[in-house]
Amino acid sequence: MDDFSPNDLKTILHSKRANLYYLQHCRVLVNGGRVEYVTDEGSKSRYWNIPIANTTSILLGTGTSITQAAMRELAKAGVLVGFCGGGGTPLFAANEVDVDVAWLTPQSEYRPTEYLQYWVRFWFDDIKRLDAARAFQQARLARIEALWTSRVMKDAGFSISTDHLHSALNHHREAIKKAPSTVDLLTLEARLTKTLFKLAVSAVDYGDFTRAKRGSGTDPANRFLDHGNYLAYGLAATATWVLGIPHGLAVLHGKTRRGGLVFDVADLVKDAVILPQAFISAMRGDEEQEFRQACIERLTRTESLDFMIDTLKEVAQELGQESGSGEA
Repeated sequence: MDDFSPNDLKTILHSKRANLYYLQHCRVLVNGGRVEYVTDEGSKSRYWNIPIANTTSILLGTGTSITQAAMRELAKAGVLVGFCGGGGTPLFAANEVDVDVAWLTPQSEYRPTEYLQYWVRFWFDDIKRLDAARAFQQARLARIEALWTSRVMKDAGFSISTDHLHSALNHHREAIKKAPSTVDLLTLEARLTKTLFKLAVSAVDYGDFTRAKRGSGTDPANRFLDHGNYLAYGLAATATWVLGIPHGLAVLHGKTRRGGLVFDVADLVKDAVILPQAFISAMRGDEEQEFRQACIERLTRTESLDFMIDTLKEVAQELGQESGSGEA
């Protein structure tokens, strides 16, 4: 059989890749031409293969190290790497410590520029950027409505009141249309999140719940929310990188916030997938690893990365073409 190089393997579309890794207490290296992670068990070391051609991003947690050779192979295969604390939070990279989202991205400048050109055509226009933020929020609501009312969620024990959900989402749809600024959109977003927490708590009969600041929650649901959200950030960083749109060109989370676009894109699936799974897993008594695996499986089955990429494409094309229509 012919050998394949990582560059050959990059032909697998990121939106079709199935793996998102969180690793801790291990070493990532190249062994026999393959990227592997090594765990120590007593006097023995166990080697586990990482299928880099089918991986979107890797989170390296507590007690991890990675070799230069491994980073080179991951970059060739288009895999994003992020360093983070225990349990997937907080996330930071070696070049920017304690930033919410800072990814070590493969430095390929041979990605198509089509969507970047669309994006920058409208991004400097405050009105168009607000339109993009509205479009993201509307897509987010549609995703929540589709996934929260699915049979899969009901079978998992997430019995949502569809009437209450539809009413809340319809109210926010109208409010989003009328929001005069991104500040107002962010206020609406905060209100919606509180409403969704209440509905989720009721759906699983969780009891008393207060969303704690990142890393300060001691109950399972809060811990799982912190952990799961960073999986969404990994996919969002991948989606924007694949399309060649810089992470700093945010439409909602601030023009100057580092990595703001990653937050914008992650919001498309955080509430739809991660939020309900956090409460489902908390009620089941899942461990961190079980919750993480459930999230990854759910993100894959719902084709969340596809949804992120498609939404970015639609917003870029619609607003970018409008902004360029007056050119000679």
